[in-house]
Amino acid sequence: MQDFTYVNKTEIHFGHDRIQSELRPVLERFGKRVLLTYGGGSIKKNGLYDQVKDLLGGFDIFELSGIAPNPKIDSVREGQKIAKAENVDVILAVGGGSVIDASKVIGSAKFYEGDPWDLVINPSLRKEIDQVPVVDILTLAATGTEMNYGSVISNPETNQKLGTYGPKSPAVSFEDPELTYSVSKWQTAAGAIDIMSHLFEQYFDNAANKDVQDGLKEGIMRADIKWADTALQEPENYDARANLMWASTMALNGIVGLGNENGWTVHPIEHEVSAYYDITHGVGLGILTPRWMQYVLSAETAPKFAQYGRNVWHLTGDDDMTVAKAAIQKTYDWIKSLDVPMTLPEVGIDSDEHFQAMAESAVKVGQLDKHAYVSLQPSDVVKIFEASMTTEGFEA
Repeated sequence: MQDFTYVNKTEIHFGHDRIQSELRPVLERFGKRVLLTYGGGSIKKNGLYDQVKDLLGGFDIFELSGIAPNPKIDSVREGQKIAKAENVDVILAVGGGSVIDASKVIGSAKFYEGDPWDLVINPSLRKEIDQVPVVDILTLAATGTEMNYGSVISNPETNQKLGTYGPKSPAVSFEDPELTYSVSKWQTAAGAIDIMSHLFEQYFDNAANKDVQDGLKEGIMRADIKWADTALQEPENYDARANLMWASTMALNGIVGLGNENGWTVHPIEHEVSAYYDITHGVGLGILTPRWMQYVLSAETAPKFAQYGRNVWHLTGDDDMTVAKAAIQKTYDWIKSLDVPMTLPEVGIDSDEHFQAMAESAVKVGQLDKHAYVSLQPSDVVKIFEASMTTEGFEA
């Protein structure tokens, strides 16, 4: 287990209807000039928008709507203009990961005179400037951005989707599981896959003797598997939504990855796919992850995959390779059971036109040749893309 330092100052307000009595006093800590950010309008349909506006009578409210999934740099640029022109004190991000990701970068961009894209391609710039406090009301269990320092922003003009890290996590996060009751089956499934992938990225790691960390991840994996199915069958099951919401937060607030040695692999690969094709991130992860698992399975990695199979899927058997293969099949079967596409052609990618370019960028950006759990070259990533074109290699 590697050495580490851990700091996370996000204040969590978890549970039923916390915003009704607590949102206003929370925002008053930071000031009266509020930039309200949100997405495509679902918060207006479900009444959350009106509830928030009613609670903020007397505040100066400025709005940025239309933040899209795989949030685009244009939304950040527009947010920067508003934040500067209106000298906002706090950003209230109401939505899922895309809204919160964009809001964090807008929080930095208020204090930056150049193009906000600079803050994405060169995150070190953000450490040199201030960041407007972000308060979020989470409406989707998926990314974990509600309690971490990261954001992922896309630039369609350059076919780039990149992670950037700021000096602050959200100041306060409101997590009311009931706000996710209306989340579609598609987004519920994609969110559960994203949660699982965050755990995989930190679980499959070469640091030795990190039993506490592995146990935490295995427990969250089991919860994610259990409650994702329940949420799909019973969208208004409070316990299902609550467990998924807290799993999202715990999977990526920094705790479970402490002591790790390696970087991430499947996320940098998927970011290239969604940068070129703008597909749903969690669905892309669901397609790529089982193929990556099969590709990197070897005598060296089998013991870790077998550990995963025994502790998460309750598989038995003494032969690590046999258990490892069964665990990978179980992973594929679980993702498929969520009723999402399982191949790239099913999400509109029916040719290998961009495979080489995506693979080269994934290796460069993710440093997959240096810091991945299993080192990958562009030719390896291309093979993972090719394997993702069909269901070959997995039982029906």
